[in-house]
Amino acid sequence: METGTTVNTLKLPLILLAAAPLFAGCQSPNIYYWGNYEKVVYGIYAHPDKFLPEVQVQKMEEDMHKAVSAHKPLPPGFHAHLGYAYFQLGKLDLAHQEFENEKRQFPESAVFMDRLLGNLEKK
Repeated sequence: METGTTVNTLKLPLILLAAAPLFAGCQSPNIYYWGNYEKVVYGIYAHPDKFLPEVQVQKMEEDMHKAVSAHKPLPPGFHAHLGYAYFQLGKLDLAHQEFENEKRQFPESAVFMDRLLGNLEKK
């Protein structure tokens, strides 16, 4: 019976040791500057009449300036989203620039960004 107690008393420290990285991950600082990006994305779906491309661009450009000031990169999808908003406004040169920024910052998006860039060239 004593052996079972020893096993049980060893399990708790092992479980806590195994869970420590999970708790440490929750406390790590965010490497990206998110700003209003999540609110903008939510707003597009929840209130599409209030989050027109002009509003999105304004909020996202403000976030870009704040990210530069904070010396933090913008999150994945930010530049692609901003590029699409520029596209909706007919600002194709700015859309092209943002799609290139997304591709440069996140190379795994290259196939998708190249497709969007190809569509821009057709316009």
